[in-house]
Amino acid sequence: MKVMILGAAGQIGRMVTQNLLDQTDDELVLYGRNVTSRLSDVKSSRVTLVDGTFQDVTTIKANLTDVDAVYLSFVANDDIVGPLVKTLEETGVKRFIAANVPDLYQEVSGKFQSWYREHTGIVWETPYKKSADIIENSQLDYIILRITWLYNQDGNTAVHVTKKGEPFTEAQVTRQAVSQFVTDLLSGKADYHRESLGLGEPGADFAKPSFY
Repeated sequence: MKVMILGAAGQIGRMVTQNLLDQTDDELVLYGRNVTSRLSDVKSSRVTLVDGTFQDVTTIKANLTDVDAVYLSFVANDDIVGPLVKTLEETGVKRFIAANVPDLYQEVSGKFQSWYREHTGIVWETPYKKSADIIENSQLDYIILRITWLYNQDGNTAVHVTKKGEPFTEAQVTRQAVSQFVTDLLSGKADYHRESLGLGEPGADFAKPSFY
């Protein structure tokens, strides 16, 4: 496969890149601000580096040749997601995985609800919900990832997946777990299609993240 990672220089983008290089034979197109300098250490015959912004759909489109899947490693507003989805539909790229946040559907519940909404506001009335709507109304083979509060812990790839319509109660999840799940989605080990998935850590039904 050939995979494009948008926002490849972020922490999760870098982790997914390394996972794909280690666990697959995929070719990668790593896209983002100044990635030719920030990610120069991973450039190889399998890795192409492209500098650009999320709004620069002309550059994104020019680098989608033979790309099978696109992963947006950034929680983007509808003004970014709308043109991007249109570009993917025009170029025939079907598989699209996009990061987002919980409570798009007022699904955050349990002990976590009060703290979460105090810190994030009314998510279902934000551009993040509009972004999800655009993706869900597209013809793409999409996955929306509603990712709870993030922290790092090497070796901890435990993840609890909830589907749209199910309550979301987990206060935290590791970047390592999210990165491995994205890798599994791209490699086909995790078999989900046209779904909005919540990602939390098993047993993390806390009132707030443990690191707060």
